[in-house]
Amino acid sequence: MTPKPRYRRTHPDHQPPRTAKPPKPEPGGPVVVPAVEFTITADGAMTVTVDGVAYLPEPYAPGWRREAFPTILDALNAQYRSPLRVQVHEADGSTFTDIITPPRERPTPKPWEPQSPAAVVSPPVRAAQPVLHQVAGAGFVPGEDVAVAIIHAHTDASSDGTARTLLTAEQTALAVTGEVILLGRISGTLTIGRIQ
Repeated sequence: MTPKPRYRRTHPDHQPPRTAKPPKPEPGGPVVVPAVEFTITADGAMTVTVDGVAYLPEPYAPGWRREAFPTILDALNAQYRSPLRVQVHEADGSTFTDIITPPRERPTPKPWEPQSPAAVVSPPVRAAQPVLHQVAGAGFVPGEDVAVAIIHAHTDASSDGTARTLLTAEQTALAVTGEVILLGRISGTLTIGRIQ
């Protein structure tokens, strides 16, 4: 038996979509902002170019329409990770221009990762694993969402109605009395557990 060939069937005249490479500015040089142009026809069909190069939908996907505008901008923001100069040409001859900036990415460091810049520059040191503490309670409806107060997280009750959660050393330090509340969101069950 002959194995099936691995290829993608395309129309002979089809050209794969060309995507412009993100510009690589020289350090200290001018900032290069990609120019994205949308041209919309009277029936809502749309063509898109990035720095003069056609930005096409995936092969076999329908052509761009006005409704795809936010999807295209999200994809280009993710690809370039820089502001985009957007120009929209409407069928009636009007033109709209704007600068679209990508959302800020805020890194969320893990509690056990080093925080100081000196730790990043120095030779890699294996970070200590977090110390976890368990709190358990009973009387919950099987599978219900159980709140952990000071609410650091949610956990699920097991099939026998018990719930447990794991807390880091930093989280347990906030529970000055050593007690944690487990609250069943469905049953209303409230248990106070001691940190173990």
